This record gives sequence, structure tokens and C-alpha cells, in this order.
Amino acid sequence: MNQQSGKYIIFFGAAIVIIGLIIYLFPNAFKWFGRLPGDVRIDKGNVKVFFPIVTMILLSLLLTLILNIFKRF
Repeated sequence: MNQQSGKYIIFFGAAIVIIGLIIYLFPNAFKWFGRLPGDVRIDKGNVKVFFPIVTMILLSLLLTLILNIFKRF
């Protein structure tokens, strides 16, 4: 392990703490997550199927943007 790895661990730990605090203090902050237009939900009798397509695309774009910004600094 080198010093760079330690910085990454501290950054991701701080990000997890911040997200945890947001969820704890504002429980409805992420209520929209998984319920965007384009997310496929099928309810037929006893079968329930859920494909969060648009949510995962947005999450992927957001993480790509964050990691690219972090990588440049």
C-alpha cells in the first residue's frame, strides 16, 4: 500500500459518511431513486419484475463524471 491508496480510502470513506448522513437526516431525499420514467416495472399476479434501466444509466454517468474529475486532480 502506498500513500495514494490511503487517499482513495479516505475519500471513499468520507463519501460514504456524507451519503449516510443525508439518508439519515433526510429519509425522503432519495425516494425518486428507482422510480424514474423509463424504469420497467411488471406486476402480474404473483410475479413482480423490476428493471431500473434509466436509474442505472444516470448512476453510471454520475459515477463516471465523479471519477474523471477525481482522476484529474
